[in-house]
Amino acid sequence: MGENKNTYIIELREIEKEYYGNKVLKGVSLAVKPGEIHALVGENGAGKSTLMNIIFGMPVIFSTGGFTGEILFEGRPVEIKSPKDAMELGIGMVHQEFMLLPGFTITENIKLNREILKDNVASRIFGPKLKTLDVAAMRKDAKKALNELGMNVDEWLPVAGLPVGYMQFVEIAREIDKKNVKLLIFDEPTAVLAESEAEKLLDAMKMLAAKGIGILFITHRLNEVLAVADNITVLRDGEKVGSMRKEEASVEKMAQMMVGRKIERVEKSKGRVEKSSEVILSIRNLYVDMPGEEVKGVNLDVYKGEILGIGGLAGQGKIGIANGIMGLYRAKGEVYKNGKKIELNNPRKAMENGLAFVSEDRRGVNLMLDESIELNIAIGAMQVKGMFLKPLLGLNWIKLLDERKVRENALKYIKELDIRCTGPTQKTRQLSGGNQQKVCIAKALVLEPDILFVSEPTRGIDIGAKKLVLDLLVKLNVEKGMTIVMTSSELGELRSICDRIAIVYDGKIEGILSPQDSDTDFGLMMAGEYKSHSKEEAL
Repeated sequence: MGENKNTYIIELREIEKEYYGNKVLKGVSLAVKPGEIHALVGENGAGKSTLMNIIFGMPVIFSTGGFTGEILFEGRPVEIKSPKDAMELGIGMVHQEFMLLPGFTITENIKLNREILKDNVASRIFGPKLKTLDVAAMRKDAKKALNELGMNVDEWLPVAGLPVGYMQFVEIAREIDKKNVKLLIFDEPTAVLAESEAEKLLDAMKMLAAKGIGILFITHRLNEVLAVADNITVLRDGEKVGSMRKEEASVEKMAQMMVGRKIERVEKSKGRVEKSSEVILSIRNLYVDMPGEEVKGVNLDVYKGEILGIGGLAGQGKIGIANGIMGLYRAKGEVYKNGKKIELNNPRKAMENGLAFVSEDRRGVNLMLDESIELNIAIGAMQVKGMFLKPLLGLNWIKLLDERKVRENALKYIKELDIRCTGPTQKTRQLSGGNQQKVCIAKALVLEPDILFVSEPTRGIDIGAKKLVLDLLVKLNVEKGMTIVMTSSELGELRSICDRIAIVYDGKIEGILSPQDSDTDFGLMMAGEYKSHSKEEAL
């Protein structure tokens, strides 16, 4: 760093942090200039989110013993002990797990703690405490921030029920609306977005940088790094293992630095046997009332032994299909497995019939965050199949937890899925996002299902863990003959492992493509224009 230190908005020097006896940051230094997009990449558990929490003064840092090292902001040493301190300096943060109030409108979320007040008769007589909200001025500010992001949405809509893609833009609009913002931290901002929305977001980031705002950008999508970053810092196991300018970077180079091994981007041939034409799951006229992901009459057959992909843009209903079949949202229609009708709106019945589900909402649905890894992995099979229970004194009607079997089971999956943890008794809350996701997959696999539904299985997971998860799905499919239905916003991932891909548009199946079909066909189908385009060609 030969330049004058005042050319940086923020400088981190030798930052170190320990959690629960694990050193998660080991002497990390980096600096961001005004108008620079600085990407921070690394495997799950590399320390990226911890670094961001330190910059933003998050309570979790100080409730676990603080950190060592120095932070300089605009050339001056600073102590950031709370998010309030960070915001006063001009630091904003857009989180991967949303920090929005669902009962409030978009405008109220954008203007939260910065509400605009106006005088009224009472306030003029009794003082400023009786001022009322200037809703018109607040809506005007909110609309301006949304427009800057290309968001054409009513700013007075409630946040509850919005598609996740919209929520992400509301988070960003809230930060843009702050007048003094100098540094914006984006923590996996595109993890929940479809490809078209992600492009809009990257454009918005470039627009913000052009205004002189410094941006720290954490992402697992390395192509996005190449598209927008000026400089890149790579973390591995809590250490800075490299930094490079955009001109020096490539996906292969970053991936190799991140995981310490070469990662092939070439799709490997799975070498699997020809798929059966036997229908294992038949879905007819399925409607699912899932806010933001409504399903409006889906008809779909799943063949035994295939990996079927379900893709589509955010908000079109792809997420709703598995959630409806597994009974997490109100559904109507008919679902048959091997010709036998499965009762809808009953998660237990779905699991008893050989279906298992890894939800896209790992924190809300899949995990008991304050329980151990081993209990989380075992609980579903315990409740549905009576596994991991042993009779008390030979009495079959009184069962106790078989702790030895629970432990053995957990150790097996920790090894098989490479779950990074201190051991099977560690609380699931203490794991990084990607490792929590691996616990969710283990929990589903213990049920030994015939059909495994996985929804956004690599969301928020680093490139190495993504490959592990995708390879694992292929392995389950090849070696155990498990039928897999994978819903994902990552079209590239669907094309890399699926036999067929069903594209959802406006709550229905727009069509089914082969992974080898053209980008144009996929693009037209996702935009809902495939059928009309085909008709034009026929004419």
